[in-house]
Amino acid sequence: MNIRVIAGKYGGRTLDAPDRHTTHAMSERARNALFNSIAAELAGARVLDAFAGSGSLGIEAMSRGANQVVFIEKDRIAAKIIQKNVDLLGIEDAKVIKTTVSNWMDTTENKEGFDIIFADPPYNDVQFSTVTKLLGLLKPSALMVLSHPGKGEVPSRTGVVVVDNRSYGNLNLTLYRRDVE
Repeated sequence: MNIRVIAGKYGGRTLDAPDRHTTHAMSERARNALFNSIAAELAGARVLDAFAGSGSLGIEAMSRGANQVVFIEKDRIAAKIIQKNVDLLGIEDAKVIKTTVSNWMDTTENKEGFDIIFADPPYNDVQFSTVTKLLGLLKPSALMVLSHPGKGEVPSRTGVVVVDNRSYGNLNLTLYRRDVE
């Protein structure tokens, strides 16, 4: 399966992606709408692509001006494909970490905060407790985008507010912003 980078430095380039049994890639329509709406946030941003899957969200962010991206992906094959795509595109400030997001949160020392976090957990296990912890890694006034199925409950945390909800078929995006401290 291939995914196209929509715009920016790598626009039009195709990325390898794991088969759909291990990941669910966000549709190009939804990615394009999302990235057009957050374009002003991307320049110079430090990005976390949690539950990275194909890595398309982090790579699209880098293509559109982010400075650094950390990909967290537990699936060995998916992590290898992300690294291959990063290498092929020549992205220098990218780090691919093969582990679960929960394990990374429990063991990483590098919690300096992110400007943008993409959280796209498996739809059969949305791991809201882990997603709630990710909200704590946002810098003041930073943004997190949670991709999830359905319109049910979404995680919340003191000091972080939901600023937007969008639906694209069975895909829902909830955008959070951390309060300025």
